[in-house]
Amino acid sequence: MIVPSPAAVRQAGVVVASEGAALLVVAVVLVVRHLFGTTDPVWLSGYGTAAWFVIMGSAVLAAGWALWTGRRWGRGIAVFANLLLLPVAYYMTIGSGQWGYGVPVAVVAVIALALLFSRSTLEWVAQYGVDDASSDNSGPDTR
Repeated sequence: MIVPSPAAVRQAGVVVASEGAALLVVAVVLVVRHLFGTTDPVWLSGYGTAAWFVIMGSAVLAAGWALWTGRRWGRGIAVFANLLLLPVAYYMTIGSGQWGYGVPVAVVAVIALALLFSRSTLEWVAQYGVDDASSDNSGPDTR
C-alpha cells in the first residue's frame, strides 16, 4: 500500500539512495583497481569485496527508492544501514584517525536517522494501522 509520504521521508530517500550509490561507486573503484594490478592485502579480495559492496549498495539504493516513492519497507533497511554506519564512523575517526572520512559518514548517518525518526515520518508510518496478524489473534492467519 502506498500512502503519500511527507517531505522528510522523501529527503531521507535521497540521502539513503546517495549512500547506496556511493557503495556502488566504491565497488567500481575496487574492480578497476584490481584490473590495473593493485596488490591488495590477503584479507581484501578486489572482486569479493566489490561484490559485497554491489549487494549492499543495491539494497540501500532500493531502500532509498522505496522511501522516495512512499513505500514503507524502505525505512527498515535505511534505519538498519545507518545504524551500522555509526560504529563504522566511530572506528574511522577514533580507531584509525581518519577524521576526514569518519566525521562526514557520521554526519550523513545522523541526518538520515533524524529524518527517518522525525515526527512526520513516524506519523506516516502510523497511518498503516495495526496488522491483522498479531500475537493478539490466536487463530490462524487467513490473509
